[in-house]
Parts: sequence; structure tokens; C-alpha cells
Amino acid sequence: MSATTLGAALPVVPLLAGLTGLLLPPSSSGATTGRTARRVAVALGVAGAAGALALAVALLVTLDDPAEASTTWIDLGGLTVTLGVRLDGAAALVAVAVTTVALAVQVYSIGYLRQGPPDEPDHRYPPYAAQISLFTAAMLLVVVSGDLILLLVGWEVMGICSYLLIAHDRRLPEAPAAAMKAFLVTRVGDVGFLLGIALLGVSAGSFRITDVLAHDHGTATLTTACLLLLAGVAGKSAQFPLHTWLPDAMAGPTPISALIHAATMVAAGVYAVTRLWPLFEATPTVLAVLGVMASVTLLLGALAATAQDDIKRVLAWSTVSQIGYMTGALAVGAPTAALFHLLTHAAFKALLFLAAGAVIHAVGTSLMSRMGGLRHSMPVTFWCTVIGLGALVGVPPLSGFWSKEGVLAATEDALLGHGPAPAWVGWLVLVSGLLGVAVTAWYATRLLLRTFFGVNRLPSARPHDPPATLRWPVLLLAVPAALLGLAGFAPWFTDRLLSSAPGELGVPGLLHVGPLMVLPLALLLVGVGLAWSRWQRDGSVDPATTLGPLRPVLARAFRLDDVQHTLVVRPTTALGRLARSADERVVDGAVTGTGRAARALGGGLGTLHRAALPRAAAGVLAGALLIGLAAALIGVTT
Repeated sequence: MSATTLGAALPVVPLLAGLTGLLLPPSSSGATTGRTARRVAVALGVAGAAGALALAVALLVTLDDPAEASTTWIDLGGLTVTLGVRLDGAAALVAVAVTTVALAVQVYSIGYLRQGPPDEPDHRYPPYAAQISLFTAAMLLVVVSGDLILLLVGWEVMGICSYLLIAHDRRLPEAPAAAMKAFLVTRVGDVGFLLGIALLGVSAGSFRITDVLAHDHGTATLTTACLLLLAGVAGKSAQFPLHTWLPDAMAGPTPISALIHAATMVAAGVYAVTRLWPLFEATPTVLAVLGVMASVTLLLGALAATAQDDIKRVLAWSTVSQIGYMTGALAVGAPTAALFHLLTHAAFKALLFLAAGAVIHAVGTSLMSRMGGLRHSMPVTFWCTVIGLGALVGVPPLSGFWSKEGVLAATEDALLGHGPAPAWVGWLVLVSGLLGVAVTAWYATRLLLRTFFGVNRLPSARPHDPPATLRWPVLLLAVPAALLGLAGFAPWFTDRLLSSAPGELGVPGLLHVGPLMVLPLALLLVGVGLAWSRWQRDGSVDPATTLGPLRPVLARAFRLDDVQHTLVVRPTTALGRLARSADERVVDGAVTGTGRAARALGGGLGTLHRAALPRAAAGVLAGALLIGLAAALIGVTT
């Protein structure tokens, strides 16, 4: 089977599994039918993800050189839209990461959604599993697409699936609101993304990515289009100022949090920029905007994570911060370093979310203030969490250490003027990245201590390691979280990553051994030491006492969500109410008033026609008299 055939089949396999799963009856339609529907949904979900993973691995092994195949889909007056794939080593690696996480989530969900809060089976499991398959198919379409319109289709389907999956548990009052917020905020960015694609396609006369990259766009056109694309990237990848939806999306099931944060949605924006990298490389102004956005997001997410009590919200803000490292690498001209961190982040963040789900499943709460002492009763989950947090903060030789070093090394090269962005962008990303290392180490250590050390703060709970369906995905994800960074030493791995951006600065650049490696390690030790010393002093790293007056501000992420609510949500709501009132009172009022007036006039005429005989006779005589009088007057005047 050729590489292009494998690439075309990648999104098709989970798509067919998802569409078939949507035809299944809900699990509530009878005991026997419900159990059968759930078993079929499990089989379809796991088979679709496993099949896609097999195809992705086969593509990674067989793809030696970039490949492309396409056929014309629509030709509108010379503006061509094609159906096809555009494959390189980076696309194959990202596809493997997406399908691996998707398979882990499908297997994990079997046990995690086995019972709902009322101790009864989740009757909506079949559509849930089908929507995960569609979500996976949409992301894979973004990965392999050779046309911007086809990429946009996958991009938008991901938004719809995220809405459905975040709002899966209708019994949680915050879930529908969080889903709606995620949908609307990302749609704001998607408007810009759509306009950017339209501008590039019209300029090139084709939406085929190869044609768009080869076309000589005007400077103004290219800058405008790339800035519009950045709006979509900010929405999907939860970058400032469109980051506010991601922490609220924690209202969805924990496996969905892992899928969104590790392999889909937030990774899509970073990948889209690497896909169109030559366009961004030619626009230093856009890279400068991206650098500012990345630096603000990196520190904003890290600082907000320090003040959270909900374990999932800590990891959510951590994702916001880590995506800032990736977009920062892009800003300084290092798409390969961004992709490397995207891959390692997919491994350790999926591991952390699924391990957090095991803890929540065991103790019945997501608040760290009610956890503690779990390392003895949940040893497997504890050690997997240690690996995930170690990779997150960059403990050598875990995966996050090497990829984060690659990002910081790229900023060092940018400082010397070797990148496409201005040198000050390199300074900005480097300083924020180094500060982020210390803050990340502090909140990650706090999470580990408050969750697994100390005393059990919930005596009624009897925590234990999760059952096999939850345990095995966590154990298997611990392997790439620990070892994937070492793949950077393998030439075949670096060659495949570099296939997306040949000639990128800092080649090989993924593994940078030098003076800059010492400073992040020192800052890491500072962050860990501060959290540990606070723990030793009072047995708690409670943000209420540790952060003091800053705690409310950091817990609300500098109240940017409140600002967004005041400046956008309230005026929009008020405008909607005004439009509704105008529609009801003016438009509907005019229509209703016309009907009422006609009805009243008809009623009056009807009343006259129903007059008694003497009154009617008097009326006829009066009319005749008036007509005669009028005739006489007319005769006199003539």
C-alpha cells in the first residue's frame, strides 16, 4: 500500500467507526438492547482508534520522502479546491501521537464511564464513543490534508465534537455552559482563520497547500492573511486573549480533557502554523505578534495554575502555558522544536489527565484540598504521576526536558539574529520561558505533595489503584512520557521532524547541550525547593496562605475572564435583548396591530349589518334623503 493511500485512509477509518456508532440506539433502550449497544460502541471505538494507529505507524515506517496526491474537487472560475493528502515525516509523527492518545482514551473511557453518579450505566455511551471517533478523524484530516478547504473542514468538525463531548454529562449544570463557551470563543478565532484561508486561496488561485506556499503573495496580503490565521490559532490552541474557554472545559469527562489537551484541538493550531511555515517565516511582523502572544500566554497559564485547588484546572492552565512554549518556538523560527514539544507534551499531558481521572475516580472529588496520602494506596497511579509531572517540569532524562531545552536553545539562536523574527522576540520568549520553568516546577510539586503525600483528608474514601481498563492506558502512556525525548538522538526521528521545515535554525537543534541547559535546571530546583520548604514548614502548600493577597487574582487568571465578560458578553447580551424587544414590540407589534385593527373594523361593520329593522329602515331613508339632497345641490350648481 502506497504512502498516499495510507494517508488517505487515516481519517477514513475512525470516521466510519464514528458514523456507524451514531446509528446505535442509546443504552437506555431496554436492558438487553442497551448492553448490546454499549458493547458494539466499545468495539467500534477501540477498533477505529486501533486501526488508525496501525495505519499511522505503517505510514511512519514506509514514508521516506514527502508525498502528495490530489484530485480536483471543485473549480469555481479558476479557483480550485482539491481532495488530497500532503504527507511528510512530521505529519506521520503527529498522526501516531493523535491515534495513540485516542486509543488510550477509548480504552480508558470503557471503565471511567461504566457508572455514572447515580450508580447506573451511562446510557449515552454509544454517542460518546462515536463522537470521540469523529473527533479523532477530524484531527487526522487536519494532519494529512493537502488542501486548505479540506483542512478547514477538519478544523470545524473538531469544534462541533468538542462542544458535544464537553457537554456529555447533562447532569452537571456547568457542562452545557462550558461547552457553549468553548464553541463560541473558538468560533471567534475561526472567523479570522476562515478569512485568512480565503485570502490566501484567492491570491494563489487555488486552495491546494503546495500552490499556496509556492505562490508569490504580496507583502500586505501575506501579512494580513497570516494575522487572520493567528486568530484561529489563538482560539483553537487557547492562546491569549482567546484562552478563557480551556479551563472551563474541565466540566467535561476527564478522558475528553486528555484528548483535547494532548492530541486534538489545542495541538491543531500549532500544527497548522508548521504546515504553513514558509508563509509565516516570510512575515517577521506576524512572528513578533506571535511572540508577544506566546510569552503572555506562557506566564499567564503558569501563574494561574499556582492558585487552583481543582486538580484538573491545574493541568488545564498547565496546558495553556505549555502551548505557549510551542508558539514561542514558532515565533523565534523553530517549528521543529515546537513539533518536538508538541509530541512530548501529548504523551505526558495525556498521562497526567488520565492519572488524575484515576485519582478522582478513587476518592470522588477533584479538589486537592480533600486529597492526600494516596501514594501508599495508589502506588501505580503515584509513580505514573511522578513521571508525568517530571516530564512537565523538565526533569532529565524525561521527555519534557529535551523538548523544552530545544525550545530554549532555539531562542538562544534567535538572539544571535539567526531567525526570521526580530532579536527582541527571542529575548522575550527566553525570559518568559525561563520564568515559566520555575513557576511550573512550583505548581507541579505542589500538586504532587497535596495529592499523594501527607494524611488522607477524606477518611470516608477507600482509594485504590484503578481497574485494568483505566490502569493500562496510564501505564502505557508513561513509556513515551519518560523516553520519547531520547528519540531526539535518533537521526531517523530528527529527519522526519525536519521534513516539515528544512533549513530551520538550530539544526539538529533538538538536543542542545551547552551553558543554557544549566540555567533551566537551576530554576527548576528553585521552584521545587520553594514548594518543598513550604510543605516541610506547615505540611501544606495552600495557595490561600502561600500566595497571600495575590491568590484571588491568580485564581481568576488576572480576571481576564471577567474583563471578557464585561466587554464582550454583557454588551452582546444587551444587544440581543434589545433586538428581541425591537422584534417583539416593533416588527411583531406592527403585524399584530394590523391584524387587530382589521379585526376591529370588520367587527364594527358586522355590528352595523346586524342592526334591527326599524334602525335599518331609518338608515335607508336617511341615505336616500342624503343622495337626493346631493343630486339637488349638484343640479343647482350646474
